[in-house]
Formats: sequence, structure tokens, C-alpha cells
Amino acid sequence: MNLKHALGALGAAGMLVGLLVAVSPPEAAAATTICEKYGSTSIQGGRYIVQNNEWGDDAGQCISVGDTGFRITSGHHDVPTNGAPAGYPSIYAGCHYGNCSANSGLPLQVSRMGAVSSSVSYSTADGYWNAAYDLWFDPNPNQSGQNTGAELMIWGNHQGPPQPIGSRVGTANLAGATWDVWYGNIGWNVISYVRQQTTNSLNINVTEFTNDAVRRGHVQSSWYLTSVQFGFEPWRGGPGLAVNSFSFSASGGSPTTTTTTPGTGGPGGCRATHRITNSWSGGFTAEATITNTGSSPAQNWRAGWTVPSGVSVTNGWNATFAQSGTQVTAAAPGWSTTLNPGQSVTVGYQATGNSSGSFGGFTLNGAACA
Repeated sequence: MNLKHALGALGAAGMLVGLLVAVSPPEAAAATTICEKYGSTSIQGGRYIVQNNEWGDDAGQCISVGDTGFRITSGHHDVPTNGAPAGYPSIYAGCHYGNCSANSGLPLQVSRMGAVSSSVSYSTADGYWNAAYDLWFDPNPNQSGQNTGAELMIWGNHQGPPQPIGSRVGTANLAGATWDVWYGNIGWNVISYVRQQTTNSLNINVTEFTNDAVRRGHVQSSWYLTSVQFGFEPWRGGPGLAVNSFSFSASGGSPTTTTTTPGTGGPGGCRATHRITNSWSGGFTAEATITNTGSSPAQNWRAGWTVPSGVSVTNGWNATFAQSGTQVTAAAPGWSTTLNPGQSVTVGYQATGNSSGSFGGFTLNGAACA
């Protein structure tokens, strides 16, 4: 749990220059060692920032930073497992307490998130810890201090008794795996996805997890993704935990237009259902399920339908939404562009207006649905 994240002075780089023997291969550049509690440094020309961030303990912690990641080299923590961790040594893209990496594409408004992805590989060690992404969302795109919107954690691995903030509220099938979903609030929303089958590498679609958090009401589409971090929260131990590689890329879309090409490959037929999942005075959420009942795939699929007059779609998930008058279009997301014969897709959206009117006229790539 990344609670304070105060930024301190940059750790001094200790460069050890050795003599080269003719028969030996060239040595790699020596690593940078950071022992300051909040020390940080940039790597890969500023593309990423690595931070020591020992915010929850005073035992002392050092990390060795190379060009692809970092390793915890000292700092044997032993803090109570029913409380906060000793820190969050991590690597990140974006802006954190005003310390920004270069050319990350962040901050990025949730409603404009296009293809946002990250991958990481890491090594584990003895002790009690988690290995987790930490995604931060804020109503203000240029937050210089602690984020006030939401924190989304993705636990790829963990060891020992520590648990996420809050309580378990369900499960989710994301990134080809099943995750236990936890939720709590400690002054901001904390939603945690804990992988049921632990792993030492992750390749995630950040937009997919964000959309799930939006659907659950814990992240707002008007907020901004400000940083994507990966690291370790140690309660006991620490040395040996290491990030071996990390990558991040982001692109923005549009809340009213889609960047995908028009749907092709007429399915020949489709079936559609629509249901209101929640409603309140002045708004509602809903889901539409579209099934390709034809004999050919629907490439770059587009589902369309009409909504009652006065209904305005504000955000959605599992598709890119656009609206013109009473006509709504849900276009395929970048990670799932083909709807094969017999396959269904469920898309959800939030809207303002009255949910009691008529929803109909469903189509899939121009073919009318039953």
C-alpha cells in the first residue's frame, strides 16, 4: 500500500570502475545504489523512474538499480502483518509526487484511454510480501502530492499472511486469469485484484482492469491515470526481491469517436439482449449482449442500437462507445476485434437520463439482430 510516497534527495551513484583484462568480456556499467528512504533515479534515458520508497519502516533499505530494473539488496524488515508494509520499492511510468518520467503519455483521462499496456518479469525471495502493480487515478491531471481519487493494485504474486486493504467483494476474469477482487477506502478508493494462480511475470491490458474498476463504481471516467508502478510491498524480509524487466506504453482515444476501422465481414445474423443493471434518479447503468448467429466472423465488430430520447452515454467498458442523437455504437476494443460465429460479447455503459424507455434496433456490423 503506497501511502506516503514522499520524494527525497536523489541517491548518490557509486560507480566502481575496474581494470579490464584482455581475455575478459567488457563489463556492464555498474549499478546505482540507493539507500535514502525516498531516493529515486531514472533509467533508460528517463523513460522510467525507480524509487526506494521505504515509507513504512526505519530499518534501512537499499536497492541496486540497473538499466532494466532493480533489486533489493539490504533491509530485512519485520513489521506487523496486520498493518501497513515497510515500503514500496518500485519502478514506474508517469508522474508521482511531481516526479515525472519522460514521454509516458500520462496523465491520461480514463474516458480517453486507448491501448494502455504494461509487462513485467520479477524474482521473489523469502519473507512476507506482495509483488504488485499500483495504478493511481486522480481528478486532477497535474497532482503534485498524494492522489485523492483511487488506487488500483494488481497482485501477481504474494507470500505470507498480509491481505489487501478492505474486504473481498468478488472475482473477475481478466488478462487470461481469475482474480479475487478486494475493495476498501482509506481516504481514497483502493481496489485490488489478487491473481488466484500466482506468477512471476505479467502482461496486462491496463485499460481492461480500469474498465472493470469503473464498472464497479470505484474509478470515475472523468479521472486521470497518473502513474503505473510495479514493485514489492515487504512486511518481512525484502532482499532478493527484484524487477528484471518492465515496459509500459499508452495511447489516448476519444470519448465520442472510435479509432477502429469500420466493421467488416457481415455476420449474416445476430441476437441481442439488453438489461438495466442499476438505476437512480437521473441515470443508470446497462449491459448489452450481442451474439454472432451467422456463419462468418465479424471483423472489427460494431454493435449499434437506439436509446430513448434524452439518454446520453457518459462512459462504457469492453468497447469504445460513440453516440449520435439516439443512436449508440459500441466498437470492438483493441484486444478483442473479432466476433466469431456463435460467440457473444457483453458491453456495459453508464448514461444519464430515464432508463424506462425503449431500447432497440440492434445491429452487428450492419446486420439486424433478433
